[in-house]
Amino acid sequence: MDPNTLPELSQFTHSIDLQLRFNDIDILGHLNNTVYFSFFDTGKARFFEHIVDGNIDWKRVDVVIANIDCCYISPIFFGEDIRVYTRCMSISNKSFRLQQVLVEETKGVIKAAAETVMVSFDRETQKSVELPDLWRQALEHSMA
Repeated sequence: MDPNTLPELSQFTHSIDLQLRFNDIDILGHLNNTVYFSFFDTGKARFFEHIVDGNIDWKRVDVVIANIDCCYISPIFFGEDIRVYTRCMSISNKSFRLQQVLVEETKGVIKAAAETVMVSFDRETQKSVELPDLWRQALEHSMA
């Protein structure tokens, strides 16, 4: 992923504020690199709830992460107002690709970006399956 080719924030269809906790900060005074993934996960969960109108059974796994590529652009420091932006980039038969950015809202600066490939998954067979219509329609609608 090339951080120089990130789209304008207006192209992201969903965003939420994030809360930085003191224990998220490492010895160097910035957000620990593992917390970025937690922030991206929170953004994905809220994005999914939004596009399917809250119709998600979190006890039943429909999709799983197959790959995530994260680009750390600049450090996030305690006290900054951070927002995660999420959008669906593409949809295939069994998978879809999301793009997310963490933005310091006061200055509008992108601090990190991630692209995630998610695969529709059958827990019983432990194999990928065709993307259910609910997910496909919701993702397509989010891209319109």
